[in-house]
Amino acid sequence: MDNSKMNNFEQHSHVDEHTHEHSHGGKWIIVTFFIGMAALILGFLFQGSNALAANGFFLLSVLLAGHHVILEGIGDTIRDSRASKKFLPNVHFLMALAAAGAIAIGNFEEAGMLIVIFAAAHFLEAYVDGKSKREITNLLNMNPTEARIILADGSTKVISVDETKVGDKLKVLNGDQVPTDGVILTGSTSIDESSINGESIPKEKMVGDEVYGSTINGSGTFTMEVTKDSSETVFSKILQLVNQSQKSLTKTATLVKRLEPKYVTLVLILYPFVLLAGPYIFNWTWDLSLYRSMVYLIAVSPCALAASAIPTTLATISNLSKKGVLVKGGEYLSKLADLKAISFDKTGTLTNGKPVVTDHLFEKEIDENEVIDLIVSMEKQSNHPLATAIINKFANRELLDITVDNEVGRGLSTKFKNSYYRIGKPSSFNASSFIYKEKEKKLSSEGKTVVFIGKEEHVIGLIALMDVPNQYAKDAVEYFNEDGVHTTLITGDAKLTGEAVGHQLGIKEVVANVMPEDKANIVKSQQDKFGSIAMLGDGINDAPALVTADVGVAMGDGTDIAMDVADLVLMKNDLSNLVYAHKLSKKMNKVTWQNIGFSMFVVVLLVTLNFLGKMDIAIGVIMHEGSTVAVILNALRLLRTPKKYLQ
Repeated sequence: MDNSKMNNFEQHSHVDEHTHEHSHGGKWIIVTFFIGMAALILGFLFQGSNALAANGFFLLSVLLAGHHVILEGIGDTIRDSRASKKFLPNVHFLMALAAAGAIAIGNFEEAGMLIVIFAAAHFLEAYVDGKSKREITNLLNMNPTEARIILADGSTKVISVDETKVGDKLKVLNGDQVPTDGVILTGSTSIDESSINGESIPKEKMVGDEVYGSTINGSGTFTMEVTKDSSETVFSKILQLVNQSQKSLTKTATLVKRLEPKYVTLVLILYPFVLLAGPYIFNWTWDLSLYRSMVYLIAVSPCALAASAIPTTLATISNLSKKGVLVKGGEYLSKLADLKAISFDKTGTLTNGKPVVTDHLFEKEIDENEVIDLIVSMEKQSNHPLATAIINKFANRELLDITVDNEVGRGLSTKFKNSYYRIGKPSSFNASSFIYKEKEKKLSSEGKTVVFIGKEEHVIGLIALMDVPNQYAKDAVEYFNEDGVHTTLITGDAKLTGEAVGHQLGIKEVVANVMPEDKANIVKSQQDKFGSIAMLGDGINDAPALVTADVGVAMGDGTDIAMDVADLVLMKNDLSNLVYAHKLSKKMNKVTWQNIGFSMFVVVLLVTLNFLGKMDIAIGVIMHEGSTVAVILNALRLLRTPKKYLQ
């Protein structure tokens, strides 16, 4: 990512942090807070012997520990009210009023307690938010800054990564950070790709393999060719996703944030009625009524309510980022938790995207080893997509000195030991034995591609290949089925192949023979039928469907376009991480509503106790801010991986 983009990212994060949750992390603010806390303690020490000194220390504690609370309360209220052209007070404003009221009626010690405990609770909230954001934005520290470019004379020069261009040749030494995305030209090594996909085990890399910027080279040295501009690398896209995720909240968090000024306004409107209710309804003195009205301001302050959703959302996003699940915003986690249906692309999503040999059968009378050697020798001279699968299946074979012809429509053919051999599709053989025809029919019904091996046009064997489901697909499909989420496979493959894979995985519905442009329409019809729907895909042809779905999920090994338009990205093609994300998003919603319910219960309890005369400012402050701390600690649980969620 170029420097201007990086600066914009950092500046935006800073601005967002200020407007979203007030920053309480400055060193000066922390120092003054602790001095203010010390002043509060001194106030209590002098309270019995010197009332004037005690009140002075209490007042000092308010000014030192709470000056940022007071300034933010008044300053933000004025700024927000001017911007929206209507009165928009915040919870800090409410606390500042309560402290001022307590001082006005001579309760200096309670004003000091109110501000010190309120400030302490908000330091904790800022710590939780900061920890969540640090978990995510520590990626910035991994951003490569230098590259060793290979000059025309073969020498190397260290340059800024921003100066690299597509086509440049770079040298990467052992232990170096890979500077940008590219492909290995010479050398081999193992690379730690945990910054990209969360995988802790280094990946072996050879000539022709892709490498990614920000990953860490192992013991080997290699040269590479740059294939992407530094602002378009996989890592820079991750940073963009991170930026987006921190700015976007869940619907619940957004609702709470939007309701806060309205709630505080209602509290202030009701304040005169609470004050007048004392002498005229409860027969309190004016002094007692004024005191109770101050307690009312503290009791109904929505501190815990304001902290109910945002720390929970950030902690969840942070947790998922460590698992290699990048989320573009909290709102998509809420949608993920409420899924009614989920649709999967097949190739590269449910399957590995590469065919493998699943079955092979040869006549008993022939020398099987010799025939396999012949087949591998023939496929070695082929560029057919199935050739690699056959060669990988029958590795370390003796290569024969033969000449291979590629006959259009008939496959590969050769002469070996004065006999004519051919590998081709079943329909290219006119006369085939009943046994092989029946076997081919059965294998085809399982979604497998079958090729025959013939000697003098007589079939002597067959090989079946298939793009098999990946190791995580079956468990993931089973989980969603059990959770009541309707599962659908949408594929452009033939119906037989699609249904074979669908049956193998236990998918409820299979839609096959789908053209790329029709995928989005199918997702739309599924939305109409079931409600909230997720779509998983990895290719360019999946992009319209990913956009249409309520939650688009892209596989990390997929195309850049799929990653750009998706709402979640699985950096490893590991569907168990999607299951984890779904479980954690449901837990996030549960914790959020727990927090909201608990915070409102405390408000009702405190208001009730206040009007019954069973509470003073000190108890109100402790219970109220204690509920805020409890809510934040509850949110902190989402930073950890629950044991029962481990795969």
